[in-house]
Amino acid sequence: MKKNGELESFQQEKIVNACKKAASRALDSISEQEYNLICENVIKRIITEYGSFDDSIHVPVSHMHEVVENVLSELHPKAGNAYRQYRNYKIDFVHMLDDVYKKSQSLQYVGDVSNANTDSTMVSTQRSLVYGQLNKNMYRKFFLNAEERQAVDDGYIYIHDLKDRLDTINCCLFDMSNVLSGGFEMGNQWYTEPKTLDVAFDVISDVAMSAASQQYGGFTIPRVDAILAPYAEKSYDKYRAEYIQAVQDFNVEANTLELKAHDYAMQKVRRDMEQGFQSWEYRFNTVGSSRGDYPFVAISFGIDSSIFGQLATEVALEVRKEGQGKEGHKRPVLFPKLTFLYDENLHGQGKELEYLFNKALECSSKTMYPDFLSLTGEGYIPSMYKKYGKVVSLMGCRASLSPWYERGGMHPADEHDTPVFEGRFNLGVISLHLPMILAKAREEHKDFYEVLTYYLEMIRSLHQKTFEYLANKKASTNPLGYTQGGFYHGTLHPDEKLGEFLRPMTMSYGITALQELQELYNGKSLVEDGQFALDVMKYINEYIDRIKEEDHILYACYGSPAESLCGLQIQQFRKKYGVIKNVSSREYVSNSFHCGVWEDITPIQKQDLEGRFWNYFNGGKIQYCRYPVDYNRTAQKTLIRRAMRKGFYEGCNLSLSYCDDCGHQQLEMDVCPCCGSRNITQIDRMNGYIGYTKRHGKSRYNQAKVVEISERKSM
Repeated sequence: MKKNGELESFQQEKIVNACKKAASRALDSISEQEYNLICENVIKRIITEYGSFDDSIHVPVSHMHEVVENVLSELHPKAGNAYRQYRNYKIDFVHMLDDVYKKSQSLQYVGDVSNANTDSTMVSTQRSLVYGQLNKNMYRKFFLNAEERQAVDDGYIYIHDLKDRLDTINCCLFDMSNVLSGGFEMGNQWYTEPKTLDVAFDVISDVAMSAASQQYGGFTIPRVDAILAPYAEKSYDKYRAEYIQAVQDFNVEANTLELKAHDYAMQKVRRDMEQGFQSWEYRFNTVGSSRGDYPFVAISFGIDSSIFGQLATEVALEVRKEGQGKEGHKRPVLFPKLTFLYDENLHGQGKELEYLFNKALECSSKTMYPDFLSLTGEGYIPSMYKKYGKVVSLMGCRASLSPWYERGGMHPADEHDTPVFEGRFNLGVISLHLPMILAKAREEHKDFYEVLTYYLEMIRSLHQKTFEYLANKKASTNPLGYTQGGFYHGTLHPDEKLGEFLRPMTMSYGITALQELQELYNGKSLVEDGQFALDVMKYINEYIDRIKEEDHILYACYGSPAESLCGLQIQQFRKKYGVIKNVSSREYVSNSFHCGVWEDITPIQKQDLEGRFWNYFNGGKIQYCRYPVDYNRTAQKTLIRRAMRKGFYEGCNLSLSYCDDCGHQQLEMDVCPCCGSRNITQIDRMNGYIGYTKRHGKSRYNQAKVVEISERKSM
């Protein structure tokens, strides 16, 4: 008898299905024979209670649940407990909605600073954050088992982007040229391929805004100079013909006509470039996505040596350096994030495109972007470029893709097989809290690597479950990526499940607080020692290499850019293990493999100390040094070239402050020395990306990150 009083015939399959779901949630293995035994025992109990088992017996569905739960708990306690938890979902939903209500009230009166890339004062952002709170609770309740939930609550692991990770994908390298080529469909409207540069800029921004809304994390358009160059050439031909047509009735000597037509066309193309990049800067920094934030759009460029490829790189840098805003109040924007692709054979001293490197350096010294990605130094990313000519652009602020070969998959089929990177993406990150794991091992008198492996395996299981869950999503959830070619093999039918389409994508193991791990181990910093941290990273990498082959999933090791996490992990550590000097005595943990920001070390020392860990983080990493705004430009150039030889992804870190009242600029200020205003906008490097520390005098960063920024010396 159902809850509404209707009668329904007994169906044994419903008991089996319910028990299978419970077993899956509990990671309990139950055979088909055991499921039959469960059903037999349920029927026996009904007969014992009601005297028979036929259509004359009406068992309330609530009582049937109790019988199934009791039988399952006796035979398989873990699955029985999971069954019981699921039965209580209505009570849990009351608690969930209470949490959502509290979140909505907090947004109204307090705001939210968990993500510096969102403005929680806006209605669209508030809606997204409230929805996210519900999604987080549902994820915890229905996706995590008890052990996983406890590990998250205690802080041994951290699941990034809880509110989004079962909806869609993480960061990506979007194959924009493939989408544009030949035209595409977006929002039930057919877009023809652009015929001019100005239209290409507009269409690319439309695609970027639409596609980025269907994911979370960074949306990168790789090698944008190569994408724009053919459209610039089309515009050049149009303008050249336009000029010749306009003066055809005048008796102009042929050579002179050709020179003047060329100059005219190049001026017009340059202007289109300037307006195009300016439009991107305005749009990507002012038009929020449906997620309630400004999409984290990034572009890479610098190695297209064609005349129009060079022009694209040059103009992108000039526009960024100029800044946006009213006269006297111009300042650099945050998006798109810029990455300059450095090839020693193109940008080295005396080489053909060295002038572009010089422009990039000048731009970076004033705006913190672009960051510089070495293609010809040492390490993984340069090896892909030098061997195959393939660029591994970064997804968002630092994530990078493991190789996937066109015919062989994880490994090349033969010496002619080549890797593909554009059109691929990441499926989420889960980070380890290594100092807590070491503290737990010591408290329980266990081997550290035994406890570490327990949490590595837990993350592995979560990644496997996430992969299987997302594989059942349909291509219609991100049509530009899955059906219009934005992603690798992205020509699926809208109703087609993703399935094996996800196989070339990565799933990441994040790492934070190596500095604090070393301190907890022997009381020494990464500057003083670092060997234990290196040993741990070697162990983790060997583990990841092994399970990649076993699970056929592209796991990767990632240097986590902890934003709100940097303070949360301290709170979690203190709750379990108290305050330990140089481990949990500060308000924040250090990001990934970076030395403590408070260390008074030179850029060369910092590069060498952090360079030890470089090849252990091929799923994503960045190295940056802090320079005064008036730092010796020649020395800065030398240091960046040094980073390029080492194969780094290198950033220049400044702190830029602007008075919103009088327009005065200087490195750091809380009060304007010219007009006395506290209406200050300050831009800092959050982690691998820059963001507003203050906007009109108010901070968008959480308190732990504000403290970290205030203590920076080397970062």
